[in-house]
Amino acid sequence: MNKEDDIMKTEKNNKNNILITVLLVFVAFVGGAAWTYLILNSFEQDGNVIKSVSNVNIKEQSIADAVDKVYDAVVVVVAYKDEVKQSTGTGFVYKKNDNVGYIMTNNHVIDGANSVKVIMSDGSVVDAKIIGGETYCDIAVLTIDASKVKTIATVGKSEDSRLGDIVFTIGSPMGELYSGTVTKGILSGKDRLVEVSFSNSQTSDYYMKVLQTDAAINPGNSGGPLLNVNGEVIGINSLKLVKDEIEGMGFAIPIEDAIYYAGIIENGETIKRPYIGISMIDISDEYSLWRVGIKVPDNVEYGVAILEVVSSSPAFDAGLKSGDIITKIEDTTVNSVAMLRYELYKHAPGDTIEVKYNRNGTEHTAKIKLKEQS
Repeated sequence: MNKEDDIMKTEKNNKNNILITVLLVFVAFVGGAAWTYLILNSFEQDGNVIKSVSNVNIKEQSIADAVDKVYDAVVVVVAYKDEVKQSTGTGFVYKKNDNVGYIMTNNHVIDGANSVKVIMSDGSVVDAKIIGGETYCDIAVLTIDASKVKTIATVGKSEDSRLGDIVFTIGSPMGELYSGTVTKGILSGKDRLVEVSFSNSQTSDYYMKVLQTDAAINPGNSGGPLLNVNGEVIGINSLKLVKDEIEGMGFAIPIEDAIYYAGIIENGETIKRPYIGISMIDISDEYSLWRVGIKVPDNVEYGVAILEVVSSSPAFDAGLKSGDIITKIEDTTVNSVAMLRYELYKHAPGDTIEVKYNRNGTEHTAKIKLKEQS
């Protein structure tokens, strides 16, 4: 065989190898496609039919339309004391009549102020009148001239909201500079009980029942609306947990509670809170108990210690004394001053409640007729 024959034979082998390679790739492609088709379509395994997987399109809808619906109802609230700016927060118009528009905000935004101005969505500044507010519900009501109202927020129902629902806020974080800021998140929790303090003490004063959200709530957002994707108000932003290790835990007062208290304030009435007439302290505060000479019995694991009983008060009339440890109101365990006050404020002046307390290691029960707190 000559040299030319060797070259021709080599070329022929190379062409055959290329053809085989192409054929193998084609077979592999077709086989892979067929196998994929079988996997994605139904097949039977151990008598169970696995249905085919169809294409899933994940598309998150914009909330821009919902924002537009309520945006002009949200205002910046600027509180003054003797013409000196005291604080800023957020509010929103929730109703109006022929004469005035009603704005809801947090009481802590205007507490101690003697004048308030609101900044509308277009930047105009309007004088507002303080109708009233209350510390424990943290709701306050302002009014402005009805002609200044641009739109009214639609009130929804927090009761209809579900965990995981998309929610958003409109507010004024850090004051007027960032007014109209929109933040979005989800409804993270319902019916949360959060301890709040109205002073700089380490002891909490009260429990608030709130909605929880991871939508950003910053200083200045207080009093602004928490809204659902329909642009309906389901809560009033009130507070957030601030710790280095915590992120995205903001809280809002359910709109049903807020509207109830706002209605009382609108009518110029006082929110009536009951009282039993004691000063008290958590039994976990061992140092303070030691200072006043109160010893907690060994068989008492929770409760609130009575420091002093006011003469002629409901507690005095029921026979309670300094050193007694209140452990229950009705059937609810009391483990802090905040919890006792929360349970007490579920009742009205004139109601009679049952209180369990421990005196020197022995449990007692008393019936207490509540009076109105002055």
